[in-house]
Amino acid sequence: MWKHNSLLLLFVASLTACAPDLPSPYHAMDVSWQHTKADFHLTDFNGKTRSLEDFSRKVVVLFFGYTHCPEVCPTTLADLAQVMRMLGKDADRVQVLFVTLDPERDSPELLAQFVPSFDHSFLGLYGDAQATAQAAQAFGVNFVKQFNKHGGYTVDHSDGTFLIGINGQPLLLSPYGQRTELVLQDIKLLLAIGR
Repeated sequence: MWKHNSLLLLFVASLTACAPDLPSPYHAMDVSWQHTKADFHLTDFNGKTRSLEDFSRKVVVLFFGYTHCPEVCPTTLADLAQVMRMLGKDADRVQVLFVTLDPERDSPELLAQFVPSFDHSFLGLYGDAQATAQAAQAFGVNFVKQFNKHGGYTVDHSDGTFLIGINGQPLLLSPYGQRTELVLQDIKLLLAIGR
């Protein structure tokens, strides 16, 4: 019986190895292969130095933006707050991180007011210009200042949200505006495979 089961498993494995790519179970796009060593070395608004390793036992939801953002950033954070409420007790196993792309204006004090106003568990991260650029580059996030005639500026930036599995894999990219139910389903899958 054992020999028969082993042969059957070997046969199924050989079929799946030759089969075309199976559809992803996730709604977000798996970008693990693009960002195999993606990480950051930034400071949270409490003054603690952080990297992905600090959150390795949780699913990490990572979003790059800035506090003066007129629409995308507050909308995304509000959606993520709704996802956290929908997760119930599983929310304790998820960490939302907001990385500012505008460290000139986004002081630790401002991040400490802005980011947790959406959910008390959310953390805001910042670095100097070099650390910010390195973190953004590691995740393929583009950003550029757009100055206006009044001397102010906005920051145009990539607007997806990264969903990172427990121990850093897989790395998924959820597009801006993804329905909260779909983000919720992806996070639940990441929690399930991390058990």
